[in-house]
Amino acid sequence: MQELEEQIGFSAGQIYDYLSSNNGTASFSKMKKDLDLKGNFADLGLGWLSREGKVAITKKGVSYSVSLKD
Repeated sequence: MQELEEQIGFSAGQIYDYLSSNNGTASFSKMKKDLDLKGNFADLGLGWLSREGKVAITKKGVSYSVSLKD
């Protein structure tokens, strides 16, 4: 179980770094494609960051945008 948590935490770190280098905002689908996270790790990592209050998720039409909170 700890290995899974480490993978989720690593994915969260990749997402955070990606958003930091992209002016703090990206579409979820582009971010997922660019990071090429396997399985559900993009979803799980984003959930981790959301739970920690580090990201905001907004819906625009049928797509979602993710941004870093100040």
